[in-house]
Amino acid sequence: NDKREKGGEETNERGSWASKKEYILSTIGYAVGLGNIWRFPYLAYKNGGGAFLIPYFVMLVVTGIPLFFLESSIGQFCSQGPINIWRAVPILQGVGAAMVMVTLIVSIYYNVILSYSLYYMFASFQSPLPWFDCGDWADANCSNTIPVPCNMSEVLGVNVTQENVTCHLSNVSTTVHLQSPSEQYWDRVALQRSSGLDETGPVVWHLALCLLLSSIIVTAALIRGIKSSGKVVYFTATFPYAVIFILLIRGVTLEGAMDGIEFYIGSQSNMTKLTEAETWKSAATQTFYSLSIGWGGVMTLASYNNFQNNVFKDTFVVTLTNAGTSVLAGFAIFSILGHMAHSYEIPVEQVVKEGFGLAFIAYPDALSKLPVSPLWSVLFFVMLLTVGLDSQFAGIEVITTCLKDAFPKVFKNKHAVLTVTTCTFLFLLGLPCVTQAGIYWVTLIDQFVATWVLLVLVLLEIIGVIYIYGGNRFIKDIEMMLGRKSFCFWLWWRACWFFISPSIITVILVWSLMTLEPASYGNVEYPAWGLALGWCMVVFILLWIPGFAIYKLIRTEGSPWQRFKSLCSPSKDWHPYLDIHRGERYADVQSCDLRTLENKSHVDVNVISSSWL
Repeated sequence: NDKREKGGEETNERGSWASKKEYILSTIGYAVGLGNIWRFPYLAYKNGGGAFLIPYFVMLVVTGIPLFFLESSIGQFCSQGPINIWRAVPILQGVGAAMVMVTLIVSIYYNVILSYSLYYMFASFQSPLPWFDCGDWADANCSNTIPVPCNMSEVLGVNVTQENVTCHLSNVSTTVHLQSPSEQYWDRVALQRSSGLDETGPVVWHLALCLLLSSIIVTAALIRGIKSSGKVVYFTATFPYAVIFILLIRGVTLEGAMDGIEFYIGSQSNMTKLTEAETWKSAATQTFYSLSIGWGGVMTLASYNNFQNNVFKDTFVVTLTNAGTSVLAGFAIFSILGHMAHSYEIPVEQVVKEGFGLAFIAYPDALSKLPVSPLWSVLFFVMLLTVGLDSQFAGIEVITTCLKDAFPKVFKNKHAVLTVTTCTFLFLLGLPCVTQAGIYWVTLIDQFVATWVLLVLVLLEIIGVIYIYGGNRFIKDIEMMLGRKSFCFWLWWRACWFFISPSIITVILVWSLMTLEPASYGNVEYPAWGLALGWCMVVFILLWIPGFAIYKLIRTEGSPWQRFKSLCSPSKDWHPYLDIHRGERYADVQSCDLRTLENKSHVDVNVISSSWL
């Protein structure tokens, strides 16, 4: 009884989800990010349309689901964040620290993208929409019709006029780029974009205020940790689906919508794309990044679960919902882009974009042509905001959870202070990203930090958990939570964890490094010092891995081999969080803890509780 009471106190101290729904909604909200909206539809169109769904779901089964199950299980088992879970393999604790650093850096620019969504949401409360037509802010290259480059070779002296812009053509090719009002609004009004990273310019104050507002929203939602964020996700995780369905229903009723859907996954599907390796790489990469594997968020959210929660079932609910959301969002996007192409009387492929180009140029342009356009625009940008907020919630939770787990005595009952401090810190770091060169900083971080670096971390995660800690030992840990399973049940998971998943990740990693291209924003290339700064961020993240390992090797006693062997074995702190869940396998740890409590007066509590180093 004493142990049960003690366990209850520990659970209350660290916190746990008020209900299973809160965990599921939080995890779905975290996994379903902006990439599902602005990346997947473009990838599907580019890689064969409906044919792309075959490699996408194959990669989901052989890499996405197994790795999501692995991260969720290990987080739930020890009820710790991404740094402390490496008590299982202390020499790789730097991998957890690197995950937190990736999340910290990405949270900076994710907050900025939220500010873009807020700005466009506020700008949508006017009719007509400000980017419907070329306003006072536009230059001579702004055109109300679809921008088509004037690029021809003609006989000397012939003039060709296209959309009010005269191309003086000769026997060499001359190009004049026309821009739509939405593109010029994005560059000249929203971003006030400078010529490059060298030209920082002043802070764009409307974006800075939106950045402040997004930081306040995130802080308010997380002020009481999962107790408050668990309630917020009832709205932020479900509202995007309502908007996607509304936009889809509106989209399919428009003229030309079927043309867009045909290009997405209809009869225009190109099955020959399945023979191209690039298609399979795109499918694996999208699956991997879409589920947010390797960021530390999956294991952090799972760490607040009850010990005997059915994490196996949850894995399928979250991963399949995430994949379904990507496919569904594609229909909503392409139906309206099809109508846009029909209105301009041009092929669909000329209006398709990805990333910022889709979210803040092409789609707003298409929405501006609809009746009651402000309504659709407000809905779309509120959807982008809520999709981004869920991911940002989990990112901040990763950071605060790691700090609380590492220093429980210092941060006990100080979650609000920790959250406010973290969000303030991220706001200040985000200010350079809302200068006139801000979009270049956002793209630089995105292209360096949120790419192949994550593949390195996940590969080390698999090596650590499956090969060093031991796949069979890990399976026994899972069975402590789920109950005994048959040998056949684990056959598939063993195949994925031991061979298929690490092999695929290794191939993608090597391929990504071999085909690495210099970072750029559109046609704007980065200066040498900007690229060097990007590589410095990569080095800063990866250095935590050897840094932790060397530090621990120095602090451990014995010969070099004994030290290495000791650090490849679980530490005495590796066990389920509560005494009542440790069972016979971790009984020695439990009795050791009781002896420690008896000799408490002789122990430096601060040293024991600080479990990072």
